[in-house]
Amino acid sequence: MSETTLLNNRYQIEETLGKGGMAVVYRAQDLTLERTVAIKVLRQDYSEDPAFREHFRQEAKAAANLTHPNIVTVHDFGFDDEHLFIIMEYVPGEDLKQLLEERVRVSVEQTLTLMEQACTGVGYAHRAGLVHCDIKPQNLLITPDNRLKVVDFGIARALASITPGEKAEIVWGSPHYFSPEQAAGMAPSPASDVYSLGVIMYEMLTGQLPFTAPTSSELARRHREEMPQAPREFNSAIPPELEQTLLKVLSKEPAARYRTADQFGRVLQTLQEEGPLSKETTPPTTSNIYMAAGSTQPYEKHLDPQAIKVIQKKEDPFEIDWITILLALLALIALGGLVPFTLWIYFVFNPPLR
Repeated sequence: MSETTLLNNRYQIEETLGKGGMAVVYRAQDLTLERTVAIKVLRQDYSEDPAFREHFRQEAKAAANLTHPNIVTVHDFGFDDEHLFIIMEYVPGEDLKQLLEERVRVSVEQTLTLMEQACTGVGYAHRAGLVHCDIKPQNLLITPDNRLKVVDFGIARALASITPGEKAEIVWGSPHYFSPEQAAGMAPSPASDVYSLGVIMYEMLTGQLPFTAPTSSELARRHREEMPQAPREFNSAIPPELEQTLLKVLSKEPAARYRTADQFGRVLQTLQEEGPLSKETTPPTTSNIYMAAGSTQPYEKHLDPQAIKVIQKKEDPFEIDWITILLALLALIALGGLVPFTLWIYFVFNPPLR
């Protein structure tokens, strides 16, 4: 498709913004509304499949109903010149993949700021009943004023045509970022998106992916079976509390993670508000965290004593509750006063025999 193409007799293609395995993204002018838009045009072999076109229509329609400041707005979709296309809000700036290529590693503060926004957007979609299924750095757009927007809701689901409880013969999503259940060909859930967000966060903080492999099948096996290396072994500036949260979202079992991106985002917001704690502690060893991401054993096993003290201060079940004790004493005094009063009433109406 050339830059002189007029798509759907309305959208004037201006330049190519990016190319992927399934689509090409263009910047274009909406001649009707006189505004700049982004157009994703899918590969022709996808567009020729009638079943896929129907799935694509359903998913695009659902995505178009998402209105949130951290989600790229879908304006229109259709079929023209034997190509499926989707018209989206144009977002100036760069995607997170480009940012990581420039910086390799992102600071703790900026990581929390960006990932909290990503969780807010994805969490809004989860509340609307939508699972992204293909969260990766390329689908997280960052504006010049540091606003993050999530793009491509529904396209991965249209490709996979997955319904709840159904297995797919082909694993869809990006292999470095998909969840263990997606690696096993199972239907994704909101917890699957949480795992993908965790992989991205791991990469932002450490400059490394938690799992790499020479083949996609080996990479899928590692997602399903292996534990990631402790993030603080790559970056000691990561607070232990943040590492604990990161290991939780990278758990193998969906039930061991946060159920939705909203829950994950609230934890990140709390960490950001409280500020980083204990940055200069000794990094944990891999053996100490081996069970932390996939079991019910306490995460405190891989934390240093200072971090454990902070957590115990927040969550100590044996902390004295003086208000409860005071109320109990008052109840005891009141009960004790009722005993002689009850005896007096009894003897008034039942005097002893003389």
